[in-house]
Amino acid sequence: MNQSHPLMLLSEMEPGQFADSFVLLVSRERATTRDGKPYFRVQFRDHALTATAMVWSDTPWFEDCEAKWAEGEFYKVRARYAESKYGPQLDIDRIRPVNADDTADGFDPGLYYSRSRFASEDMFAELTGIAREQITEIPLQKLVLEILAQYEDQIKTIAAASKNHHAFTGGYLEHVLSVTKTACFLADKYLGYYQQMQPALNKSLVIAGAILHDIGKLTELEYRPHGSRYTPAGRLIGHILLGRDLVREHAARIEDLNPETLLRLEHMIVSHQNLPEWGSPIAPHTPEALLVHYADDIDAKFHMMATTLENILPGNEDEFSGRDNALRRSIFLGLKSTE
Repeated sequence: MNQSHPLMLLSEMEPGQFADSFVLLVSRERATTRDGKPYFRVQFRDHALTATAMVWSDTPWFEDCEAKWAEGEFYKVRARYAESKYGPQLDIDRIRPVNADDTADGFDPGLYYSRSRFASEDMFAELTGIAREQITEIPLQKLVLEILAQYEDQIKTIAAASKNHHAFTGGYLEHVLSVTKTACFLADKYLGYYQQMQPALNKSLVIAGAILHDIGKLTELEYRPHGSRYTPAGRLIGHILLGRDLVREHAARIEDLNPETLLRLEHMIVSHQNLPEWGSPIAPHTPEALLVHYADDIDAKFHMMATTLENILPGNEDEFSGRDNALRRSIFLGLKSTE
């Protein structure tokens, strides 16, 4: 590709514009038309925008797409940008892998990976601070802090999921910290409301469960900056049981940890998704587990809705979003003027 066409970021292109752009291939899905012809639905992105390119069987790069294109690889494309009800689209004219010479044109791979809006160091410090200050049962506090310390690098880096919610670098920590802060609020609120409960709501357990509810994702997911994927253990066992096992392993080394406290903590981990179809073998049967489940659920669901609303295209005149989002529902955008 020569420089007879402007070199632009994908996210800077206007509808109808034809330009060269460096992009990261993040998804490549093979399917067939109603006539039985194969095609690929390929998603490319830069740091701020993801666009879809349809690669039909009669295009000159179909064979390369099938045999050579790979998720996580960078390409230089010459394409026309468009926006439709299905979202941003690319009509590719030319494409090739990025090479060493592209650095001179400003290519920087670090600009193409999605990451948390918040600094991992700050989030981790806040999370460990909550554990030290709010978990007053010392053996339980020690268990949580030892796990956080041992897996610090992973916790600061990995995504919370392969897709749908917090699926970006630092997303796991952003999610866990948010769940923990919500759980703290709920624990304080209901401790004040229901002072005659027997046994009383255990705030230390609520916080420990919030911090550790997804700890099995350290094993369930293989972190890749362009998009995490499930490990064999993640597919065959899942993060709920992997997390319970990890906590058990560390708990065996904590002196004076109350067996009932550990039992209740394990229950919070295995029940936090509430339903068998979501992965939990049992629903929450303790008040602490109930609070962690809803703190986790609202954080994931709100992120899905917020992400949809953050990516509404400028100039959109629809009153509802499409259903092509993680919640699989049309989200109300507001009434539009009929004048």
